[in-house]
Amino acid sequence: MILAVDVGNTNITLGLFKEKNLMGSFRMTTKRPRTSDEYGTILQSMADSLGVSMEDIDAVIIASVVPKVMHALVNSFRKYVRVEPFIVTWEAETGIRFVTENPGQIGADRIVDSAAGYELYGGPIIVIDFGTATTYDLISDKGEFLACVIAPGIQISANALWGEAAKLPEIEIKKPKSILGRETVSSMQAGLVYGQIGQTEYIVNEMKKAAGLDNIKVVATGGLGSIIANETKVIDEYDRLLTLKGLQIIYEKNKDKI
Repeated sequence: MILAVDVGNTNITLGLFKEKNLMGSFRMTTKRPRTSDEYGTILQSMADSLGVSMEDIDAVIIASVVPKVMHALVNSFRKYVRVEPFIVTWEAETGIRFVTENPGQIGADRIVDSAAGYELYGGPIIVIDFGTATTYDLISDKGEFLACVIAPGIQISANALWGEAAKLPEIEIKKPKSILGRETVSSMQAGLVYGQIGQTEYIVNEMKKAAGLDNIKVVATGGLGSIIANETKVIDEYDRLLTLKGLQIIYEKNKDKI
């Protein structure tokens, strides 16, 4: 069995694969400091809930954009799973060729999403990840990582609203009944959701125009991505598990080197 771990700025998501089949996934917050033993306890709970033993886990693959949690997290896998994790970088075999400047600056989550998008849906493709930041990655039909747009995520925008404006409350991010908000909460929800829809449509259309490529497929992922994907025709597919699938795909491409 393969344990795939996506360490994002907001959440750490774990998925346990038996071959290509995802047996289950779990999520914990990233920002809370934890020791390797605390991570180990969570891992044990995950294994117990799925009816498997920690000894059944043959390998661990990690994509991380949060260096400060890695020491304790990696040590938890060494101690409790008794394997050395494989950590994804742009130099791993991914099926993607990076032709941009400074590929070492590309986040591991974007590398994994690009690999999964291209492998599962083909190219040319734009992969959108609605995470802490919203990223738009362009991959050619030959598997070349050509360009990216990075914008504030919907949660960052929401935090800025109620964090910087004293009279604006913290709200649930969801589509309101109408864009014509009649009180503060629905007005904020309209601005956040419809603003993200507008941003998505404009950026995707401009990327297609600038790239000069025909029939670019657009695939989205990320926790809040379903809200946006359901409201715009520029997104062809929403795949909530794209990053975990990408980690499994990259593991298969590198397992002989691990």
